[in-house]
Order: sequence, then C-alpha cells, then structure tokens
Amino acid sequence: MNASVQCISPIDGTVYASRPCLTATEATAAVARARAAQKTWAARPLSERIDLVKKGVARIGAMNDEIVPELAHQMGRPVRYGGEFGGFEERATHMARIAEEALAPIEIEDSDAFKRYIVREAHGVVLVIAPWNYPYMTAINTVAPALIAGNAVVLKHASQTPLVGERLAAAFHAVGIPEDMFQNVFLDHDTTSALIADRAFDFVNFTGSVGGGRAIEMAAAGTFTGLGLELGGKDPGYVAEDADLDTAVDTLIDGAMFNSGQCCCGIERIYVHQSLFDAFVEKAVAIVSDYRLGNPLEPETTLGPMAQARFADLVRAQTQEAVDAGAKALVDPALFPADTGAYLMPQILIDVDHSMRVMREESFGPVVGIMPVADDVEAIALMNDSDFGLTASVWTADTARAEAIGAQLETGTVFMNRADYLDPALCWTGCKDTGRGGGLSVIGYHNLTRPKSYHLRKLQ
Repeated sequence: MNASVQCISPIDGTVYASRPCLTATEATAAVARARAAQKTWAARPLSERIDLVKKGVARIGAMNDEIVPELAHQMGRPVRYGGEFGGFEERATHMARIAEEALAPIEIEDSDAFKRYIVREAHGVVLVIAPWNYPYMTAINTVAPALIAGNAVVLKHASQTPLVGERLAAAFHAVGIPEDMFQNVFLDHDTTSALIADRAFDFVNFTGSVGGGRAIEMAAAGTFTGLGLELGGKDPGYVAEDADLDTAVDTLIDGAMFNSGQCCCGIERIYVHQSLFDAFVEKAVAIVSDYRLGNPLEPETTLGPMAQARFADLVRAQTQEAVDAGAKALVDPALFPADTGAYLMPQILIDVDHSMRVMREESFGPVVGIMPVADDVEAIALMNDSDFGLTASVWTADTARAEAIGAQLETGTVFMNRADYLDPALCWTGCKDTGRGGGLSVIGYHNLTRPKSYHLRKLQ
C-alpha cells in the first residue's frame, strides 16, 4: 500500500486532505517524462515561456477567493489577511521582467578572427521542495524563474499544504504549460532521497529546516547536483538611539508575530538602545495585548493557530525555560483564553540572555525576546552570536551608519528601517546554518542555469 501525506488542520485537528505518495517506480517515470519534455520547452522562444508563466500566475489570482480559506484550513493563517497573491505576483512579475536581460548571452568578442561569448543554459529538471508557512510565495520564488529559464519543474510541496501544488499545477496547465513540464508530486522522504542520490534532478531547491537541508545534502553527496538551501533563521532587529521609535516598534513586532511567527525572515530577537528600551517594550506589549487569537476563518481573528500543535509546544517549552531561568513574560495570559494545542498566545520576554534557547534556537512562533544594549558594538556582537544568518534589521536615521553596521553583520540581507520582507530584485540568500545559494534577482537566474562558453575561431 502506498504511503500518503496527510494535512491535519490546525483549526480543529481533523484530517483536511490526504493524498497517496507515488511509488518509486511512479516517481522515476514522472521525472523521466519531465526530462523528455524539457528540451522542447527550452527550445521555445523565451518570450513564450515568459508569457505562459505570467498567464499561470494570473490564473492563481483568479482562484484567490477559494485559496484564502484553504490556507486557513491547511496552515492556520487568518482569512482577514487575504492570502499571498500580492507577494506571489510581485515576485513572479519581477522575474519575468528581468528574464531577457538576466538570461542574455555575455558577448566577449565578435571580430574577424573570433566570436566568443557565454550563454546561460537551463539545468534540465529542477526539483522544488517547498514549505508550508508561505506556500505560494516560497514556491514561486523558484518555480517561475526555473520555467522561464527553460527547466522542467517537479514540485514536492509540504504535507501541511498539499492543495497548493495542485492549485499551481491546475493554473499552469490551464494556460498551456505542458503537464510534463510542471508536475506536482507527492513523495515520501525515502523516495525523494533515492531520486536525488540517483541523479534524477539537475538542481534541487529546498526551503525548510536545517535537518531537512542536511538530509538533502547527504542524499546529493557525490552526485554534484546543484543545491539551493534556505534553512533556519533567528533574525535580529537593532533599534539605535536615533531610530523612529513608533515605526520601529510597529514593524518589528509585526515581523515577530505575523503568521503566528512562522516566517522565514521573521524577527526572533530584538536589541534596543538602552535609552529607548523601556518605551519600546511598553509600546510592544500594548500592540501584542490587542491581538485576537482564534479560529482563522473568523474575520476578527488577527492571530491564528500554529500549523501543528507540536510547533506550539516547542515555543511553549522555550518560553517556560527562559522564565525559569529568570526571564520575565510581559503579556498577560488572561487576554488569550484560547491558548491551547496549536493555538499559542503571543509573548514578549525581557531579562533574557543568550544562554536561553529562546534567544539562540529558531522558535518559529509568536514569541520574541528583547534586550537593552549600550551601543552599536554590543548590538553587532549579539546579532552575530547566532548559528543563523538570513536577515538583520537595523533602525537608525543614518544610512551610512546602517551600512557600516551591515558590513560587520553575518547575514544574507541587511534591512534599514524595514523587516520581514523579500525584495525580488535582491538576492534572497543566507549564511551559516541558514544555508547556501540564492534565489530571485539576476543571481536567481544564474543559479537555475549553467554557463556555457563558446570560443569560435574564424579561419580566413
């Protein structure tokens, strides 16, 4: 009997969707169909590939009224936020807009003696393993540029969001992208690892946990398969003494709590100059105390359940350990009577330090620790005291100061007066345990293609 993937809805713990996994034989056949179709797709004019992807994206937009409650059922985001289509379209549209320039040949010489140039050639078959927390936006980061660049795409979506891949496949197929060129598949871990080890794919893009990234690297060991890995994060914010306090509090707390804290680049620790610390904390507690935790299908809900009860239990354990070690929890539990199971109340912690798990390990939930700092030097040291490096948010009125701080930070993106955002014109990348590679921007196209050089000598 086939294994299956099951989506247990965080709303009520019932099975929302179940799909059988492909057998090893079926999965091998699916990849073979993708490989057979890819050359024909890559030979189509770039303009056609761009147009079809844009039409597929628009088709997803037409489904949005159905998609929003589906997302609430699958991973718990409140319907009041309207889904992901804005960011989904922004990313795909940008990658479509820059494709011609990003994929253009680099001309070195075209003289009477030589013609020399470099082209970007599609890898072939790209496996995209997408996460549940922003299931449309994270998938399109790679799916859109991979297809535009001429690759076939096999999408394996998270078991928590199985309907997302089906929606994407329906949209792309409906506008004329061949079924074998974009395939949504359900695979168990063993089959996925076996395919990677057998060189079934020419590039693998994985977004998920550090443990998952290690498993992908182990499966790919010795195959020389290209990998893009976006793994964990523990993103910091630093509020300098010259920051706009109100904007800093609003943005950083939203970055810590939105989507129940389940954001790749969410704010997980905040360092505030000691002169602003008390005011920052007071404003932050007031904001969080106003949240409404509850059923994400109800329009008044501002904070839904975490995707799984075990994720909420991990954050509860981190928080309790910190309190037991001397941290102070400032948000009143009486304001959040729904706090049970996957439904986790938001919390702000002070009197924290880096000996506590909540300040070191990824929480991926609605909790944030806030520490006072004396100056930039102390803030930089604390921001870098992490196994992760995805984004860092610096709050100051001085651009040169932000750049100087950023130059000393071990991170993939430096924000000034912004947080928890992905700019598709910039490379989305990280360092340390956050992973390797880079998505979106021109660099995203470079990672989804390989360079091929032509050195043509003209004999007279």
